[in-house]
Amino acid sequence: MTQDPTSTKQRLLSAAREEFAAHGIAGARVDRIAELAGVNKERIYGYFGSKQKLFDQVVALALDELAEAVPLRPGDDPAEYVGRVYDFHRANPVLLRLSLWEGLHHRDGALSNEEHRATHYERKVAALAETFGTEVSPQVTSCLLSLIALAAWPHAVPQMSRLILGAGPQADLRAQLVAFARQAVADALPAGRAGAQA
Repeated sequence: MTQDPTSTKQRLLSAAREEFAAHGIAGARVDRIAELAGVNKERIYGYFGSKQKLFDQVVALALDELAEAVPLRPGDDPAEYVGRVYDFHRANPVLLRLSLWEGLHHRDGALSNEEHRATHYERKVAALAETFGTEVSPQVTSCLLSLIALAAWPHAVPQMSRLILGAGPQADLRAQLVAFARQAVADALPAGRAGAQA
């Protein structure tokens, strides 16, 4: 009985996502990935070539998933975008773990498929600039980075969130982050445009 190659590849990607999120690229074991996927580990090299290439594909797919799940379109409220990114990371903590591992592994080095990945953010920057009624600029790109960081950071370092906010439920944190983002965006925009975003 032969296995469907597409199904096998998907099982490997799913298993690798969990393994890399838990252990990073250095600590991940192809044996464990293969075992979790229920296939021979030689399939990993046959489909992906190396553990590094498998890691790169897992991260790229996860970022594509985020880009599709949390779009930013012209006219969207940037503060509500923070809330949606916050919700996504709260429900899907694996992506942040993968991003942190990737940052530790690559540091300032070039990423696999970097140009394609950058287009996700270029579209968001363009949408944000259009929402603000301005051109793409360093101010707008920095604004997008700040909005994403505001939404993601509490989930990226949950231990810091716990130390600062306490161990109890943080039901109001999302609302506070959205309100903070709304005020920060209004303060950063020229006076004529700030009123339009209020």
